[in-house]
Amino acid sequence: MPEKNVEKFLQEPESDRPCGFVNVHLVSDSTGETLGAIMRATIARFENYRAVEHSYYLVRSRKQLLRVFEEIDDRPGIVMCTLFNSELKQELIRKCADGNIPCIPVLDPSIEVFSEYLGQKQSRRIGHLRINEPEYARRIEAMNYVLTHDDGQGDIDLEEADVVLVGVSRTSKTPTSVYLANRGIKVANVPLVPGVTNEETLARLKKPLVVGLKINPERLVQIRRNRLLSISESRHTDYVDEHAVRQEVLASIRIFERNNWPVIDVTRRSVEETAAAILNLHAERERA
Repeated sequence: MPEKNVEKFLQEPESDRPCGFVNVHLVSDSTGETLGAIMRATIARFENYRAVEHSYYLVRSRKQLLRVFEEIDDRPGIVMCTLFNSELKQELIRKCADGNIPCIPVLDPSIEVFSEYLGQKQSRRIGHLRINEPEYARRIEAMNYVLTHDDGQGDIDLEEADVVLVGVSRTSKTPTSVYLANRGIKVANVPLVPGVTNEETLARLKKPLVVGLKINPERLVQIRRNRLLSISESRHTDYVDEHAVRQEVLASIRIFERNNWPVIDVTRRSVEETAAAILNLHAERERA
């Protein structure tokens, strides 16, 4: 980006809008993976709110369901469920209705439409998914690659990556890499450390899509301070010095510009949103 745009980005203030929290109870008779993904995709649409997840998985008996009722009574909120057993599901719906608590059987509308269109009832096997063996193997390979190429490790075979994420410390490179690996994308992430990072090595890469992750300096300082507090570190260093962080972010943006890498601003993005943007960039590159 032009220099004046870089300066404008660095001067953007952090939003001071309040962030609210909502209890979300996830009730599933399986692992809850689908339920969790739907909930997180939904709450991401409400930028001023965060979900407090209460998860109840493998709920397959009334005794287990009664324990769930106790938790819902203690922490009212929204209930989302994927329960195949119609008796348990209806009991949960009635319980929520009695307490004026929203209850969403999230898969029911989709299952009903598919069942009617296909002329077939849903399978009675709980949590049953067909495993696509080649795809599963690709995801495992991608995850192994991510684990051995996290935070600048294993830079001798970066050409094997599908995507290389580059950014200063605490720009969500690792969780984004893991998320993408679950989609079968081999990702390496490289931290930009002043005076340490070998920009030339990254610039020579041909096969991988190199993506720069930028962030508002004020937000970055806040994230880093919280990180230090979590490990009981109170020393003031350049890591959290506002001027030093500002210069660090500016230097990273200049590296992105020099190499003409696509850039994603992660200041206000969730990991899922960042990963989705990267998947789009990767798909566009594959089609080119």
